[in-house]
Amino acid sequence: MSEAKPTRGGGIEWTDDEVRELREPAEGHAPIGLISVRLRRSEGAVRVKAEAEGMSLAPAKRAQYGDMS
Repeated sequence: MSEAKPTRGGGIEWTDDEVRELREPAEGHAPIGLISVRLRRSEGAVRVKAEAEGMSLAPAKRAQYGDMS
């Protein structure tokens, strides 16, 4: 794994491994808070990187009140 380096904005550059670790839970519709803790990144950093990589962090569509049948 390559070492993360600081960026001009003061953040830490994402490694290829971290981007792969972001992709799986994003595709599984995991909550943004859980993803950020797992990657040790802020929620904002996770949102920005996901958007830059073309990933959606939208939650899975579920019935608002559960199964009503």
